[in-house]
Amino acid sequence: MNDCIFCKIINGDIPSIKVYEDEQVYAFMDITPLSKGHTLLIPKQHVQDLLDMPAELASHLYRVAPIVAKAIYNAFTPDGMNTLNNNGAAAGQTVFHYHLHFIPRYGEEGLKWVWETTQPSQEQLQAAAQAITAQLNA
Repeated sequence: MNDCIFCKIINGDIPSIKVYEDEQVYAFMDITPLSKGHTLLIPKQHVQDLLDMPAELASHLYRVAPIVAKAIYNAFTPDGMNTLNNNGAAAGQTVFHYHLHFIPRYGEEGLKWVWETTQPSQEQLQAAAQAITAQLNA
């Protein structure tokens, strides 16, 4: 895709600091990190989001994800790590090429969470589960 910043990185048109690369995926340092070691893992094939990704590519990307995560843990010994993916503008996606963030956590630095949860009834949870299950079985 011509205007995709991540495709330009993969093609070498924009420089990046590579962490990992194979025939299907590329991992590199985020240029606006939330913490030390913040890394992105992307497929080389342009796919907009997780919903657009072929199963075989997703399988490979998520086989590589623990390798990248362990390398970050071994390099920096963070207290924890968020792995984060935003799908769609409403979810905060700003670059429309799938990317998985690895965000090492050191105490309270970096990413801040504000969870506004709901309190659905058991019947509402059951109805939601049935709707999802019906789609999985379709």
